[in-house]
Amino acid sequence: MTIHKEGYTTIALSILFIFILNAIIDYNFENLAWLRWLTYIVSLALFLIVLQFFRNPKRSFTAGEQLIICPADGKVVVIEETEEGEYFKDRRLQVSIFMSPVNVHINRNPISGMVKFFKYHPGKYLAAWNPKSSTENERTTVVVEHKNGTPVLFRQIAGALARRIVWYVKEGDLVEQGKEFGFIKFGSRVDIFLPLGTKVNLQLNQVVKGGITVLAELA
Repeated sequence: MTIHKEGYTTIALSILFIFILNAIIDYNFENLAWLRWLTYIVSLALFLIVLQFFRNPKRSFTAGEQLIICPADGKVVVIEETEEGEYFKDRRLQVSIFMSPVNVHINRNPISGMVKFFKYHPGKYLAAWNPKSSTENERTTVVVEHKNGTPVLFRQIAGALARRIVWYVKEGDLVEQGKEFGFIKFGSRVDIFLPLGTKVNLQLNQVVKGGITVLAELA
């Protein structure tokens, strides 16, 4: 397992904060051994939490031209037909994956193809499971067109804790299934919009892994 590049700055700042905090406690409360040990324990726990959040575990990814792979780790919270009003402006099948702070937060391309559309939207920080978060929160929208002509839309959505969305794609890029297209710091959500009639292989509340779990199959 390695640490993702998006974590370097946060980890460095965490180490600096922990060092300063422990130095202050050691200097001002030299005679309170219990307080110093409590600070050491809390500091270690904080460091491990930050470290695990930015982990980048080694994985053997699933691949298949007709497969749509889950773009993120997390739990399936939505499988429903809905109106997609930004790009398609018609009815689509929506699948949403909620990413808790303990999940790996790397986002991966569900299919290979060309990026036909990309847009970043500043916005609110509603809880990621709130239905309005899909249209009101800070988010990105990416549409990748498969070589058979089928477009798949996926959307990074910031949550109540997530304050930074990172993306690595732009319109015109050729992307490869399973490769990173972005990262969301702390709790968040990814929505995928598919053509109606797409065979979805997931169930509500199922726990999935990005780049591994097969989400659906293209017609």
